[in-house]
Amino acid sequence: MEFIFETRMLVRDYECDIEGIVNNANYLHYAEHTRHLFLKDCGLSFAEMHRKGVDAVVARMNLQYKTPLRCDDELISRLAMKKEGIKYVFMQNIYRASDEKLCFKGVIELVCIVNGRLGNSDEYDKAFEKYLKK
Repeated sequence: MEFIFETRMLVRDYECDIEGIVNNANYLHYAEHTRHLFLKDCGLSFAEMHRKGVDAVVARMNLQYKTPLRCDDELISRLAMKKEGIKYVFMQNIYRASDEKLCFKGVIELVCIVNGRLGNSDEYDKAFEKYLKK
């Protein structure tokens, strides 16, 4: 898989559960934050798109938890994408930075709600154009 974007983050202590590992729900936060940073890198603001009446919403997720992250671990969140019909499909992997061990693997499908109706967004398509192979 060819990743097109990556970012790094640090695990914070409050993201860990009683077992000392990152709580599973926090991986979704890392993945979402990565998508928002990617969107910014493409020249769009998630908040501004909402103000224009275009909301990209999660329609489906397939998640695999591989190796747990722990407090103070640095993580690398990587993203690839494709478009299938009206869905944007993001393949997102999270790695522990110290050894590149795969920690999380997700396939997250998003659709756009444009002025309250399911549909295509020309602005998202244009922003992602160079990454969407025809």
